[in-house]
Amino acid sequence: MKNKSKSLSIIDTGLTVDGTISSTGKLIIKGKALGTIIGETVIVAVDGEVSADIKAEHISIAGKFDGQIRASGQLGILATGNCSGKVVCNTLTVDAGGILNAQVTCIQVEDSSSGAGEDADEPALSGNEGG
Repeated sequence: MKNKSKSLSIIDTGLTVDGTISSTGKLIIKGKALGTIIGETVIVAVDGEVSADIKAEHISIAGKFDGQIRASGQLGILATGNCSGKVVCNTLTVDAGGILNAQVTCIQVEDSSSGAGEDADEPALSGNEGG
């Protein structure tokens, strides 16, 4: 079976990591991380502070983030989160109270089911209402 990794890594409170972090599974940052982070799921906890470039599938920010984010899946800014810098993501969610002060680009990841949505919009654009 080739499923996503179920491993868990934690940068705990009081720990500062400066450099390149490459992680499979879930990475939770409660301390400070500086540099570059590459992973599957990255979570910046409430007490976490990150100043880095992050490339991951899913990213959740409940603490402070400054830098560049590239999320191929979902980026979530929680109510306690503060995100600044540059963001490129597929899906963006900002909870009430969450702060997003960044240049944001939302991309659409190609999906085989997306063709049906395009065809559904076509009649509305054509203006032909019988006749």
